[in-house]
Amino acid sequence: MIGKWTSLTSIFCLTLAVGLVGSARAALPLTSLLSFNRVDADPDKDYRITEENGPWMIMACPFSGDGAEQQARELVLELRQQYKLEAYIHQKSFNLGDARPRGLNRYGDPVKGRYRNGSELKEYAVMVGNYQSFDDSDAQKTLQKIKHSHPKCLEIGEDKQTNRSLAGWRMTQKQLQKIIGSDKQANGPMGHAFVTPNPVLPKDYFAAPGVDKLVVEMNKNVTHSLLNCEGKYTVQVATFKGNVFIEPEKIREIESGKQVESKLAKAARQAHLLTEALRLKDYDAYEFHDRYSSVVTVGSFNAPGIPRADGKLEIDPSIRKIIEVFGARPLSGPTPPGTLPTHVKTLTIDDESIPFDVQPMLIQVPKRSISRELAGGLF
Repeated sequence: MIGKWTSLTSIFCLTLAVGLVGSARAALPLTSLLSFNRVDADPDKDYRITEENGPWMIMACPFSGDGAEQQARELVLELRQQYKLEAYIHQKSFNLGDARPRGLNRYGDPVKGRYRNGSELKEYAVMVGNYQSFDDSDAQKTLQKIKHSHPKCLEIGEDKQTNRSLAGWRMTQKQLQKIIGSDKQANGPMGHAFVTPNPVLPKDYFAAPGVDKLVVEMNKNVTHSLLNCEGKYTVQVATFKGNVFIEPEKIREIESGKQVESKLAKAARQAHLLTEALRLKDYDAYEFHDRYSSVVTVGSFNAPGIPRADGKLEIDPSIRKIIEVFGARPLSGPTPPGTLPTHVKTLTIDDESIPFDVQPMLIQVPKRSISRELAGGLF
């Protein structure tokens, strides 16, 4: 789902469009940026990022060019010594090749030129923290501290240069913000920091795990199985739970119309009936069965929404519409004793009232695990 970086600089640029943190706040006092936690800060140690860190971290600042590694080390030590933050260095090398084409000569052969700065580019990123999820509360709090901090090693003066990637462009931005009176001028030199996966973790670390062989078998003959949904996301609109295990044969019997007794079998039957009914109403509905429950979803989406310029995510209008259509609505007037303050929407099928969930939710579409299928010889 999430691969490694292609370029530290290019990804850092994308924070203007895909960062999921809101607009900058007012400048924070220095005391609010400091912590009294004990963090190792040995100048002789090499704080390189490893797979043991993360899995989620904060991309604080990238450096490139001559002196980049030294400035990255200085920032790591200052963040550890002054701000008590677990900071690390990540190095990425890019092979530019020995030559590049520059058109054709009079014989029709490519004319090649060489890169001025050699064939290899090294960039260094300073990463902060070890967080278990993107929306970890500590990660978000630390992110705001980093955005508003002003480390001494990043100060730029007449006799001091910087190797921060895009530093000149960012300085121009700040000057424009001052002219137009933007509140973003409170941000420090790391104002474009963002939460990101640990870049040295395996490519498939964050991939959604494939469903196991038995669950695949349970959904194998389902006409509108969620496993066949082409999108990455869908909206779960109904959940039906049971209290016993159901065999794949029972699912096939339910699909064929046979009445099967048991609470979980009833759950599977309701999910199937609701899916078929929604399909007749032209909804892109799917059903999915596992060992303990059956669910119905609507829609197929490759992304939850569109990133806005202010860093927030604009939920796909189609997703929002599905949630509004199938979600419960508030009751008008006083709530009767012992009831929820909402009216759950239902659909009557064969004289049976089948309820939707109170709050539909966006979920990832489960996928078959190719490695499991090959190992198990399922297909």
